[in-house]
Amino acid sequence: MEAGAVKTPVFLEVRRRLQSALLIVGEPKEGGLPMDVSIMPSSLQMKTPAGCTEVQLPAEVRLVPSSCRGLQYVAGDGLHLRLQAQAEFSTKLVSMFNQSLQAQECCTFYCQSCGEVIMRDRKLLRVLPLPSENWGALVGEWCCHPDPFANKPLHPQENDCFIGDSFFLVNLRSDLWQVRPEPVPAEMCFSNHFKLEPKANTKVICKRCKVMLGEIMSSETTKFYMTEIIIQQSERRLPIIPRSQFVQSVVAQCLVELSSARSTFRFTIQGQDGKVYILLWLLNSDSVVIESLSSNHIKKFPLLEDTLKADFSSARNAVKVLYQPCIRSGDEKLASSWESDISVHSLTLPAATCLELLLILSRSNATLPPSLRQMNSFQVAFLKM
Repeated sequence: MEAGAVKTPVFLEVRRRLQSALLIVGEPKEGGLPMDVSIMPSSLQMKTPAGCTEVQLPAEVRLVPSSCRGLQYVAGDGLHLRLQAQAEFSTKLVSMFNQSLQAQECCTFYCQSCGEVIMRDRKLLRVLPLPSENWGALVGEWCCHPDPFANKPLHPQENDCFIGDSFFLVNLRSDLWQVRPEPVPAEMCFSNHFKLEPKANTKVICKRCKVMLGEIMSSETTKFYMTEIIIQQSERRLPIIPRSQFVQSVVAQCLVELSSARSTFRFTIQGQDGKVYILLWLLNSDSVVIESLSSNHIKKFPLLEDTLKADFSSARNAVKVLYQPCIRSGDEKLASSWESDISVHSLTLPAATCLELLLILSRSNATLPPSLRQMNSFQVAFLKM
């Protein structure tokens, strides 16, 4: 049954590792109470005086009806109960850049927003992860002699791609026109797809849609943000991925990979200008969320149109986060305390993408049952992978 036909709001969060689920059945919009709820391994059925609503769960999700416990009514939400559940989703993340497959092959770089080709048929011989931002300090502890890497930044060669926390570093030497030895004008085109802005503003802008893709790091090295670029093997077609789905998937995967590699669960999301836009706290990364959309006031945002088409026949892995916007004048103190904490990791994205992410988080929060929307002073949201 499609989500549009569901008149009784339903929220189901399945935890894969715990094999448990939280089910919330909201009050029906028509007919009211009393309501009979029947739980079957692959479906839910709600009967009211106005009729019957049946929800078919995705094939990967199975409930254990005999394990239901903790039934209670929460004003504003409806019926809450917990039960055992299984979700047979693959826990292996699809890396945004698969090193084993992409190395030694020709790749094409696309603008994710409009599909414009940024680099065509670039053969990457080495695809290497960059060390953490504190690697220089660690080298000082390892070496008994002066640091041999001091003042030697890591720049990729022509057929290299270095992978950072939220960006790629590539060498564009063979893709650039020869820059003329004269003062940099107000705006200077140096390839068919980029514009190099004044030296004080080294943004890389997509020529077609004007979206910021990255930054010029040196005369040959360019940083592309993962949220703005799709890297595809040249013989494959460009996948069409809705913008909001792509952004939250990339950010969710970055959070999971960083928390696993560095045991850090708190993050600041900051723009390329250094301004902190969001504080994020990763709660868990093993959730599967199935929900009927009950908040329609955000349909006017084109960025979120694809998320409003979800139905109960499909579900996606998600990470559960606490978040705090830092866009008001009174948020600087909290943001500053997080920035000075060594256990907090910073992710840098284009400022416009930070605002997109905040809108996605707000939309996710608005669709949750009211009792789940806040935890202490933070708001709760899910980012689907």
